[in-house]
Formats: sequence, structure tokens, C-alpha cells
Amino acid sequence: MKSALRPRWLGAALLGLAAIVVSLLIEPTTLLTTYLATVVTLSAIPVGAIAVLMVTYLVRGAWTEGLHIPLTAAALTTPIAAALFIPVLIALPWLYPWTQGAGVQAGSLNAVWLAPGFFIIRTVLYFALWTVLAIWIRRAWAEPRRMVATASAGLILYALSASFAGVDWLESLTPEFHSSIYGLLFLTFQLLAGFAFALTIVLSKPGAPTFRYGATLLSLLLLWAYNHAMQYIIIWSGNIPDEAAWYLAREAGAWGVALWALFALQFILPFFAMLSSTIRNGRRSLLFIASLTVALRFLEAFILALPQRQIDGMALFLAIPGTIVFAGLVWWVAFEFSLERVRRSARDTRPLPDAFDASGTPVASAGKS
Repeated sequence: MKSALRPRWLGAALLGLAAIVVSLLIEPTTLLTTYLATVVTLSAIPVGAIAVLMVTYLVRGAWTEGLHIPLTAAALTTPIAAALFIPVLIALPWLYPWTQGAGVQAGSLNAVWLAPGFFIIRTVLYFALWTVLAIWIRRAWAEPRRMVATASAGLILYALSASFAGVDWLESLTPEFHSSIYGLLFLTFQLLAGFAFALTIVLSKPGAPTFRYGATLLSLLLLWAYNHAMQYIIIWSGNIPDEAAWYLAREAGAWGVALWALFALQFILPFFAMLSSTIRNGRRSLLFIASLTVALRFLEAFILALPQRQIDGMALFLAIPGTIVFAGLVWWVAFEFSLERVRRSARDTRPLPDAFDASGTPVASAGKS
């Protein structure tokens, strides 16, 4: 089956690459911004998987063990996500207006932070840190005390680095705009991407148990909605023109339709659906909501990145499927290789003791939940 599909993937990747080239010729800014949003979304899957994996090291049970293999496999693809980011670093002058001095006051701290060289160094450091974290937490598996130590330290490093990455990659596309909650919003973006992707892989297998996956996904969706609502409320109450303009650009025309579609499909539909225990604990229904959540991360990234840019409709029509198909297939091939490697690894398939106390000491008398 796999070997029969690979030629089709190659054909699809070539079509995606052709769409990228044509859209680049039509309008480079449209293509580059779309590519940025696509690779930010793809990188959110392995980086979010790292964060979720560390959480499962601290909150353990049968339901967390079930996610270990896909989370670990996704986390190990972080270097591929980094490689996909190389065109973004090359295209900085065409992507970010602050490279030309727009929205940045000379001599200010913002001017130092938003310097092309420093931006590139930070991005390289982010991916280097996340790659080290992925390897570090993988090696800690099935060693309770080590799992607690690595996850506790790793989550702090992740939260700081991912918050800065969100501000660098997406918020700085509009240097006049600033939101104090943007970093936290980007954290939930990554957590949703990593958890929902791992859930999709696990639940794709017929007869797979659902454990408490539905309740966890619902909690993440509520956190995501809360962060977006808080940012909107803070900006609305502040009534600052530059920040209001950021929202006005996303509420007008086709972007307004996209924004409401994201709100309806990512919050209203799954929230009310998962109030039912049948849907929340059903494999097929949960699989649908998880896969929809992964797909909607692309829509959210486009909404965050593309408005307020010089966008050509025809170029955008080609750039969105072209970048998703091409970059997505490159990452997916890496994930398949990583998944097979993790499944065959004796270390990664070792079972955990039944339960642990807060320090990571096994508690033989307690059962898994």
C-alpha cells in the first residue's frame, strides 16, 4: 500500500512545487507570506507534540501512554520543520516590513530586537533548543524520576521559546501591532496542533480506545478560545488605532468570512458536540474533530499572517494548496519514517509502571486512569 502511494505523493509534490513557482512569478509577497504561514503551522505539530509529551510525563496514565509513540515520532521531525524554515530566513526582506525600517524607531529596543541577523539567530536557536528537547525527553521515557525532571525543566524552556517565536514569526509581520497575550495565544496554537495530530494518528486505527482524549481536547479548545477572546477584549477596551486596525483588516470581506468560519468550526461546533459523552468518547466523532482541528490550524495561521499584506487573488489561489501540499508532503514523509523508527524501538515501546507519585516514584498499588 505504502509503495503504491509514494509515486502519487511525488506527483502531488511536483504539482505543489509548480503552483509555488507560478504564484511566485505572479506575486512574490503573496507566495512568501503564504509559505510562512504554512511552515509555521507544520512546525507547530512537532513543537506542540514536544510540549504535550512533556505534559504526559507529569500527568500519567493509560491515556497518556497511548499517545507516546505518535507524539515522540512527531517531535523527532523538528529538524525537518527547521529545514522548511530556511526559505523564510532567506526571504526576510520581502516578508517583514521592519527589515526596511517600517514601524521601528531608530535606537529603540524594538530596532535591536527586530534586526535581520538577530532574528535569524533566534530562529536557529529556537529549533536547536526544540530538537535537543525532543531527544532529551525521548531518552527519559520509562525512567520515572528522569521523566519528571526533564518535563519540568523542558516545559519552562518550551513556554519561553515558543512565546518569543510566535511574536517573531507572526506578530512582527505588522510591527505597529502589539498584543501582550500573543505569545500565549501561539502556545495554544502549537498545543492544539500537536495534541490533535497525535490524536488523529491514534484514533485512525479501528477499535482504538478513546480514554479521556475528548475531555482533554475540549479543555484545549476552551483555552484557545479564551486566549483569543481575551486579546480581542483587551484591544477593544484599549481602543488603540494600530491595534484596532489589525482586527479591522481581519473582519472585512473574505477575511471576515474566514474568521467567523474559524470561530464556528473550531469552537462552537466542537464545544456543543462534545458536551455529549457519546461524541466526546466516540472514536469516529473524536477522530473527525481532531482532524478538523489540525486542518483549521492552517486557516488560523493564514488569518494571522495574510491580512494587511499586498495579496494577489490568483497568486493566493495557487499558493495556499501549493505550499500545503509541497511542504506538507515533505514533512509527512519525515514523520512516517520517524513513526516507523519509534514503533520498532525497544526503548520507546517499554511500558510504564502503573502509577507514580509527584516525585516520579512508582506506586505499585495504584492503577492507571
